[in-house]
Amino acid sequence: MSPEFYLLLACLVLLIILLVRQISLSHRQENFRLQQEHDLSVLGNQLLDELDAQRDASADTLQTTNQNLMSTLSQMGRSQSALLESMQRQVLLSTRNQEERIDALRLENERQLAEMRRTVDHRLSESLDKKLDSSFAQVSERLESVYKGLGEMHTLAAGVGDLKKVLTNVKTRGIWGEMQLGNLIRQTLAPGQYEENVAVVPGSSERVEFAILLPDRSGGSVWLAVDSKFPQEDYVRLTEASQAGDASAAEAARKNLLHRLRTESKKIASKYISPPYTADFAVMFLPIEGLYAEAIQAPELVESLQREDRVVLAGPGTFSAMLNALQMGFRTMAIERRSGEVWHLLGEIRSDFKRFADTLEATRRRLDQAGEFIDSAVSRSRTIRRKLEGIETEGLETAPAPLDFPSQTLTIDGETDEEKSIGGNTDVD
Repeated sequence: MSPEFYLLLACLVLLIILLVRQISLSHRQENFRLQQEHDLSVLGNQLLDELDAQRDASADTLQTTNQNLMSTLSQMGRSQSALLESMQRQVLLSTRNQEERIDALRLENERQLAEMRRTVDHRLSESLDKKLDSSFAQVSERLESVYKGLGEMHTLAAGVGDLKKVLTNVKTRGIWGEMQLGNLIRQTLAPGQYEENVAVVPGSSERVEFAILLPDRSGGSVWLAVDSKFPQEDYVRLTEASQAGDASAAEAARKNLLHRLRTESKKIASKYISPPYTADFAVMFLPIEGLYAEAIQAPELVESLQREDRVVLAGPGTFSAMLNALQMGFRTMAIERRSGEVWHLLGEIRSDFKRFADTLEATRRRLDQAGEFIDSAVSRSRTIRRKLEGIETEGLETAPAPLDFPSQTLTIDGETDEEKSIGGNTDVD
């Protein structure tokens, strides 16, 4: 036989073996499937039995719980009913008590109101009688004071007449204006900021009543002349004509007053304005506000005096404001001078502080070096202590070797300990 036949026979045998094994494996799988179905059916029955048992137990527990809950609710309902009945009884009792108290309080209030009404009526009548008596007494006292005031007014009128007589003297009027001007200046300026009766122009015999010392741009000072003028006759004629309603007389008196002010302005300009010894203007002080008001009612007068004569009109209020402005200017200049000194002082302090910072940095470096030296000394002391402890434990069997202390000198920025001790006595400012 040929080899192909044997090979074919072997293949058939192998095929038969495979078929037999396949059939055997199919039978085993079928048996395993049947076994699993049986086990699953048994397990399902067991689960159904356990679920039935649990459902029965849950039903019994739920029924017991419902019974307990119903019993508890019924007990709570009974207790709530009893509590509500008790509260209703208490509310009714409290309502009765409140009604009784309100009735008693109402009666007491009515009684007290009646007593208060009687007391108020009695006191009002007494107070009214007292007030009427006191009012009549006050009226009598005030009438008496009016009579006294009338007598004082007569006395004052006589004094005014005497003052008018005094003021008719030109010299007396000038002294009164100078006193008022001096009071204003003394109340505002310091004694070194003004002078009295000053010859503001060198070599001149004319002296101004008051002169204010003003600083100039070159660092020196100049005089500001202030002269008091009081043309009383022209002002009185103007006032009387205005009160009498005489327009022509009032206009004539106003022209005379303005002419008088122009004349006095030219005198002030010729006597007291002489730059660079004085300021390029002067001040004419009018001691009465009414006189100043009449003067400034003519704007052409004020403008011409300032433009032609370089004289500024000022009443008491205006001159006080002018003095306050000058005082503020003096303070500003003093502050400016002091600020320059302060800046110079700050520059010196900055230099000193820089030197102090350098000294402080050097001190810090020295302290750091001293700390390092102390740490080295501490470590050496620990080494010595360990060696001494070793000597105590070992005993004195052998002589200890001499300790090696390397000589070291603490140097701080190139200085030795001796130099440091010498330099340490120097204080650092």
